[in-house]
Amino acid sequence: MSPAPVSSDIPARLDRLPWSGWHWRAVIALGVSWLLDGLEVTVVGSLGPALQRDDTLGLSAEQIGWAASAYIGGAVLGALFFGRLADRLGRKRMFLVTLVVYLFATVLTGFTWNIASFAFCRFLTGFGIGGEYAAINSAIDELIPARLRGTVDLAINGTFWVGAAIGAALSIVLLHPGFIGPEWGWRIAFLMGGILGVAILLVRRHVPESPRWLLTHGRFEEAEAVVRDIEAKVGVSKPAQGTLTMRALRTVAWRDVAHVIVVRYRSRAVLGLTLMASQAFFYNAIFFTYALMLTRFYGIGEDRVGYYIFPFALGNFLGPLLLGRLFDGVGRRAMIASTYAISGILLILTAYAFYRGLLSATAQTLCWSVIFFVASAAASSAYLTVSEVFPLEMRAVAISLFYAAGTALGGFAGPPLYGAMIEGGSRGGLFAAYSLAGVMMCGAALIAWKLGVDAERRPLEEVCPPLGSTAP
Repeated sequence: MSPAPVSSDIPARLDRLPWSGWHWRAVIALGVSWLLDGLEVTVVGSLGPALQRDDTLGLSAEQIGWAASAYIGGAVLGALFFGRLADRLGRKRMFLVTLVVYLFATVLTGFTWNIASFAFCRFLTGFGIGGEYAAINSAIDELIPARLRGTVDLAINGTFWVGAAIGAALSIVLLHPGFIGPEWGWRIAFLMGGILGVAILLVRRHVPESPRWLLTHGRFEEAEAVVRDIEAKVGVSKPAQGTLTMRALRTVAWRDVAHVIVVRYRSRAVLGLTLMASQAFFYNAIFFTYALMLTRFYGIGEDRVGYYIFPFALGNFLGPLLLGRLFDGVGRRAMIASTYAISGILLILTAYAFYRGLLSATAQTLCWSVIFFVASAAASSAYLTVSEVFPLEMRAVAISLFYAAGTALGGFAGPPLYGAMIEGGSRGGLFAAYSLAGVMMCGAALIAWKLGVDAERRPLEEVCPPLGSTAP
């Protein structure tokens, strides 16, 4: 027998809250998962040349590319595994468990001895980080007021590049021959990632379970208690206007998930998959091999690669931070389409300049910084889109499915492909590959303009009604 429908004003109360110190604390505790991802990706990218040395792991550029793909593969499987659990068991349990997995794996990476052990640990690290995507994005969207959801989501995703800057700084210090040097410095870099993770775990314990998730599981008293506690900390007691009537649906069968994605919201599925796949190829293919490109084509020393990461990371961080409010103001459709199109066109033009030998290492880095100022906002909007256009009861699993599918289509082949081209010294091949990424971004822009969802400033339940609200 189906549970009786219950009316609640909890979503409206969460959306009407003013921005406060409580929101800052929750966002920092949860959003730092992107910082960890940026740290992991950049550490490996910056350490890539050092890992080719005989006194470290002696890897080839292609093997480093395959290790990057192992990390991506782990992230895909982790997102699928933990995404389903985040919908069934709760956001909080999963964002604690996934962080522990990351901690264990990144520390273990510092003790690897060959390509097999290194790739395995990279896979396990990605498994934890991938699980973070689904649990964290779900929790954040369900706690942030609707009028600020786009701004906050993009800013949080941009913190990936704070982690990238930290990773670059670590590589500069730890690889410097006068300090520690490559032989031991690369191991210490991974161990320091574990120390950061421990600090985050201590803070994250105090973030509450999502009240919206509690509603879907029939835990109405707990949801009410959490919201009252938040209101007390924010200093708000006025009643909110608007109620949601729904039945509790503790689990959603896979066949129902498939029906929602393939039938009920088919156009949204096409939109989400296109955005995720194009940005995955764009980012993973280029950034995982950035350090190799600098050393191979521009002769930059392995201990100086980190300096070239800083402006690149700055552009990527400032893009979502400064453009994010436009996604709530101008609107999702226009901003997603324009950022994808501009990114693709600029990449093709820069790739041609590289092919003709017109760029120095500094000019190349400045061009990347400008491109990714826009592309970072575009990529962040892909995660925002898939996290807000599907029903509450399957939000985490939807994020994980589209992240997995998009990464599988756009992220696996890029790093080893680009790594092999760089090792072979083919400017023409890289120009073709970069151009392909640019064309994919432009195609995604057209899809976004045609199929985009105008979700700006609208409650999640209005953008996509919960399954329980329409249950017979």
